[in-house]
Amino acid sequence: MNTLETEWWSMLVPPEWWAEREDQSILVGDRDDVGCIEISTLCRDEGEFNDKELAGIAASESPEVSTWRAVSVGDFVGVEGAFSEDGAAIREWYIARKSLLLYITYSCEDENRGLDDAAVDEILETLAIANSASSA
Repeated sequence: MNTLETEWWSMLVPPEWWAEREDQSILVGDRDDVGCIEISTLCRDEGEFNDKELAGIAASESPEVSTWRAVSVGDFVGVEGAFSEDGAAIREWYIARKSLLLYITYSCEDENRGLDDAAVDEILETLAIANSASSA
């Protein structure tokens, strides 16, 4: 496993997956080109995210998702949902820890829906808050 580290969080990436930084996000994809995870980070200057606020952000930013479910992902908690659009199967997470919010998407072609779900869940389960962000 390779460790992907940012200023705010870290995550383990299996050898059969690649990772790269792109502008304001991190991309993580499988080497078979089935799908790709994209992670964006938002750090609040003051205050912490709460469950109600996360649900509101998710509903507002992703109206395509009809049902959100509460999740715990590594060191983070929040909501997860899924939908299909333009031939793509998309999973989304809005997860937070204190003042840190991660918006995560996983997308693949509709016919590949579910192929990487277990691997994606295992990868995301390794999300850990960075020591520098744990007091934020």
